[in-house]
Amino acid sequence: MGLLDALRGMFGSGGQPAGAAAAEPVEYNGFTIRPAPEKTQGGWNTAGLIVKTVGEEVKEQAFVRVDTHSDRDAAVAFSITKAKQIIDEQGERLFETERR
Repeated sequence: MGLLDALRGMFGSGGQPAGAAAAEPVEYNGFTIRPAPEKTQGGWNTAGLIVKTVGEEVKEQAFVRVDTHSDRDAAVAFSITKAKQIIDEQGERLFETERR
């Protein structure tokens, strides 16, 4: 199983990682951010999905960070902030298959 298969395996048909608490999507600079913090024993981890639709093609990139928050709302807010940072730093390169 390759990395891409592993990432796809994290997501069900709704595009959310298993064990994630989905929140309302946020539009940002032509991307859709789907915050989905993951519940852990110690709290909530920063996580989500960044989506870009170009014509009929839908590109998705999952992200998970080890930042832990004591409540879901704080994790959702930080997941959105982190996704915006990723978009600002990487833009379309986020979806390149070969990253160095």
